[in-house]
Amino acid sequence: MKRLSKELEEIKVLLGSVPPLMLALFILSVVLMNFLANKSIDTGSWTWLALDSGIVISWLSFLTMDMMVKRFGPKAATSISIVAIVINLGVSLVFMVVSMIPGFWGESYVEVGGDLINRALNNTISGTWYILLGSTIAFLASSVLNNILNHIIGKLLKKHSGTFLEYSMRSYISTMIAQFADNLIFAFIVSYNFFGWSIIQCIACAATGALVELVCEIIFSPIGYRVVRKWEKNGVGDKYLNLIK
Repeated sequence: MKRLSKELEEIKVLLGSVPPLMLALFILSVVLMNFLANKSIDTGSWTWLALDSGIVISWLSFLTMDMMVKRFGPKAATSISIVAIVINLGVSLVFMVVSMIPGFWGESYVEVGGDLINRALNNTISGTWYILLGSTIAFLASSVLNNILNHIIGKLLKKHSGTFLEYSMRSYISTMIAQFADNLIFAFIVSYNFFGWSIIQCIACAATGALVELVCEIIFSPIGYRVVRKWEKNGVGDKYLNLIK
């Protein structure tokens, strides 16, 4: 009981230490990437390649997570990830309730097929249990993997601590591996079993998604690095860091 109370106190202080905008962006990206995973991307004649639309925002989750690992540590980043998962489950519950409320979506007001469109929109908004399950398991596993790898790589590059080289290497490597794991786990839990994807499509989706998200990390990591350095300079998060010490 004492240990639980200590952990809850740490999370409370952590939530008050992470800049609100950063926390909001991270949680929003987690909610959006799980919702957008409902839509697949048409890759044309490349039948071996299958992607879902969650890829357009999932890079932001890992970018902000890497920033939190650098400043607050892997345990803190994982705790924030769990908070985001709980909030995402709550949002999914709200969506499900809304889909059960009698009424019609604006797009269903058409002369033919309105009822069918309305049911389809309700099903999309509410999601399905296997998509929610798959996305939750995949993100939890990949966030833990990302945070641990990021921290370990930082220790290996200790002599370069504080430089952009250290920040970029720990971010690029951890993101690439963790994003591949995230995409692969989701693909095998959901897409392989329920959407009829082949094993090749699952692996291709995981690899392509990881590459796209790595490119996004490379593009935006200089911004992330500058923000983290500003946090360090201004003592952002010192209350939490002093508590865990």
